[in-house]
Amino acid sequence: MNIIVTGASKGIGKAIAEKFALEGNTLLLCSRGEKSLYDTVNELQTAYPNSFINGMSCDMANKEDVLAFAEWCLKFGAPDMLINNAGQFIPGSIHNEAEGILEQMIQTNLYSAYYLTRALLPSMIQNGSGHIFNICSIASLNAYANGGSYSISKFALLGFSKNLREELKPKGIKVTSVMPGATLSASWDGFDIDPNRIMEVNDVAEMIVAASKLSPMAVVEDIVMRPQLGDL
Repeated sequence: MNIIVTGASKGIGKAIAEKFALEGNTLLLCSRGEKSLYDTVNELQTAYPNSFINGMSCDMANKEDVLAFAEWCLKFGAPDMLINNAGQFIPGSIHNEAEGILEQMIQTNLYSAYYLTRALLPSMIQNGSGHIFNICSIASLNAYANGGSYSISKFALLGFSKNLREELKPKGIKVTSVMPGATLSASWDGFDIDPNRIMEVNDVAEMIVAASKLSPMAVVEDIVMRPQLGDL
């Protein structure tokens, strides 16, 4: 399969890429950090030589970068799977967060998926198949203290995902919204977290792989995951 993963140099994105690399797929990855991206590409290509793995450095908050990445991906053919994982977490409260945080969160967490999906969909619709995973968040479902504009952007991403699901039903393209709770990724760097209170990135990756293996007649619309002991 031809699989695109955004934000793939670390955390959930890298774990997803590795799970699919195990199976001998073509993986097209992007990340804002050029060194970490190409380190990941080399690491996975060495570990899984039966897969073809390539990457392009891209700032997913920048529309021109997103469209350039889409054009690059299409050189390898229509995608069978698109995993919109790129995102950013900035905690804060609406009433006192810094000016411009809402715009930054919307650009990074919503527009990234919106513009990339729109650019790739014509080729997927032409094929009449494919699967889109949008990595939303528990913050897409419930407001919480210190969520601020991050939570607003994730609510919006879930709305995008739900509308996409309705539109693409007759096109043969599946859409799955993924809502992970606290997961041990870069978003939690600097926080002192009990490892028993947070999920592993592989937990999320395993669920995405499992959901991708259903027959064409079935789709998992929503994946909601939380630490066993509940939200942090």
